[in-house]
Amino acid sequence: MDQAPRRPNSPVNPVNAIRKAFMPATIDFGLAAWLDHAALALDTGTGDGNGAEAQSLLPRLAEAGIFRAGVPASLGGAGGDVTQAVEAIAAVSERSMAAGFVLWGQRTFIDYLLQSPNRALCERLLPDLLAGRVAGATGLSNAMKFLSGLEELQITAQRDGEGFRLDGKLPWVTNLRVQGFHVAAAVGQANGPNAFVASLSHDSAGLTRSRDLDLMAMRGTSTAAIRLEHVHIGPGDILHPHAATWLPQVRPAFLGMQCGMSIGLARRALAEAQAYAGPTRQVLCDPIAELTDTLAAQERALTDGLRAARFHAAPARLFELRIGLAETAAQAVSLELQASGGRAYLAPHGDGFARRWREAAFVPVVTPSLVQLKAALASQGECGQTTGQAA
Repeated sequence: MDQAPRRPNSPVNPVNAIRKAFMPATIDFGLAAWLDHAALALDTGTGDGNGAEAQSLLPRLAEAGIFRAGVPASLGGAGGDVTQAVEAIAAVSERSMAAGFVLWGQRTFIDYLLQSPNRALCERLLPDLLAGRVAGATGLSNAMKFLSGLEELQITAQRDGEGFRLDGKLPWVTNLRVQGFHVAAAVGQANGPNAFVASLSHDSAGLTRSRDLDLMAMRGTSTAAIRLEHVHIGPGDILHPHAATWLPQVRPAFLGMQCGMSIGLARRALAEAQAYAGPTRQVLCDPIAELTDTLAAQERALTDGLRAARFHAAPARLFELRIGLAETAAQAVSLELQASGGRAYLAPHGDGFARRWREAAFVPVVTPSLVQLKAALASQGECGQTTGQAA
């Protein structure tokens, strides 16, 4: 039997070597090994959400304590700030963007609770979310488009006693784990002035989850649609009563953590490119080094901006970083292909590259998509202010 092609630099672990230029790793060996084993299954999946790897993903991440990164210790977290969550998502995405995407959804919902004025809701939901007993999903894609003037809110509310009765749909939401989930949704009032943001539970009467969507890749992410028919919520389920005020407030963490997926993918692809760029491909060494420096600079800008809270007043810079990191990830995967050569097309040796190629194709369409962000930046240039409220 023919042996797999050897990497020119095989004695060095490429992921660890390339990571030295960036922030420290945050995942333990056990989780890293499991992700390496499960990555292909999480990507290809079965499409019904019942694969063993998809079922095990949330508990595995929770067992490693990864949801606690950047959560105050007083609330059961590991302390630190949102940049620790960004790094956790990046470290997981190095090995599986499907896992990184689920982590992003869970950790973003946790961030909504941390930033919500509804402390009782936070205290009620946070322990199970941190422990991975229930999933958290950010169903605010429609809200982002609404605030950018692209479409109407797809969930509406009618007053129902002290609460509301909700009707509508969310056509694409990730981390809707069949074993149980909470999902954030923006809701427009039929006879009220303000849209608000609510937390909905999988077991609410009138809430229906579809089968998993038939995705091209990342099929183990429990991505499905939700339909609401006369779903009742009370005041205790409101994350914030004023969506237009609150969504820009949570946007920096939302987009910053989303950037972690691009960072992780770019790191891994650059590491693989570096490992394969042997004597016959020396021409790639300079492009790999230059892109590595670019990625390091983007990471520093993201970390510094999040810690200094600059992106609340200057969201355009965060939009530019999200776009730039997506482009860096795409370039990194292209360099991996060039460095790998024909190996990339040999199964099973090229399975990891093929998965990263599909992951790179997913980055531009994650809401807010690159098109939406570029439109927001163009609008800012025309109007002198940010009008695209992608939250």
